[in-house]
Amino acid sequence: MPQPTAPPELALALRTGPFHLALRAAIAARGLALHRLRRHLAQRGVHVGVTSLSYWQQGLRRPERAESLRAVAALEEVLELPEHSLTRLLGPRRTAPDPASPPVRPYRDLITPAEAVDGLIAVLSGPPDTGLHTVTHIERIRVGADRRLRRRDSQHVLRAHRDGIDRYLAIYQGDPGCDIGRVRVRAEENCRVGRIRRDPAAHLLVVELLLDRRLRTGDTHLLGYGFDESPSPQPSREYVRGFNAGAGQYVLQVTFDPAALPVRCDRFTVRTPGQSPLETEELTLDGHHCAHLVAEGLPPCLLGLRWDWE
Repeated sequence: MPQPTAPPELALALRTGPFHLALRAAIAARGLALHRLRRHLAQRGVHVGVTSLSYWQQGLRRPERAESLRAVAALEEVLELPEHSLTRLLGPRRTAPDPASPPVRPYRDLITPAEAVDGLIAVLSGPPDTGLHTVTHIERIRVGADRRLRRRDSQHVLRAHRDGIDRYLAIYQGDPGCDIGRVRVRAEENCRVGRIRRDPAAHLLVVELLLDRRLRTGDTHLLGYGFDESPSPQPSREYVRGFNAGAGQYVLQVTFDPAALPVRCDRFTVRTPGQSPLETEELTLDGHHCAHLVAEGLPPCLLGLRWDWE
């Protein structure tokens, strides 16, 4: 979490990234010339050139090697930043597997109960690997004056990593106590609703979104879709998005009704449901009563926002 004395532009950059903008804002806030910054690093046994520092803050290059990542950790100390505030913005190293053939985890690893999602996908004859990778996903969630989720909207850019892909599988899980039978699926851009299967006990819905063309390896496709909620009896307290094949970039915005604003909001990442968070970060609502997160280079994981009402 940014220190209280951090200038607003630095606090925002550390919260949302990208790395080069956050680094540039931190250097400006400390008022250090790059040659002085290099000298401070050298005093800590970390040697990096002025040219590299310049490239990093301009976004022309990014730290990749172990030695460079050690320099970033030292920069956090020199620039008086919270621990990991810069390193977390780098995301996974680019030596990770090529997104054209991303690592895939089964849906049952990301959703509970696992047997419920297994059963719905089996009914749809869906493969464990859908053949699609998320390039960019922008998701908007609305929470009503009654403190319950009301609507979800997604704009999704996908890339095929095998030939013949003509559908996307969207999985929805409502809050405990919701009536899954009343949830409405909206296909709004470049797709139409195919088969829908529901598991009322697990508050779970799986829907095929049929694309308007058959994709070949490397093709990208933009689709827009959404869900109109069936609110649960209890106030909503979190929203979680699972990525079985990771994602290039994910943006989540939660908008709260002005009549019901939370007292605290945090982003979090977990590897499996019920696990302790790998990381958490407190977020601040903006002037439009929204909290948002931006994540890049995501591995398969669960990412979301949770909030407290009191």
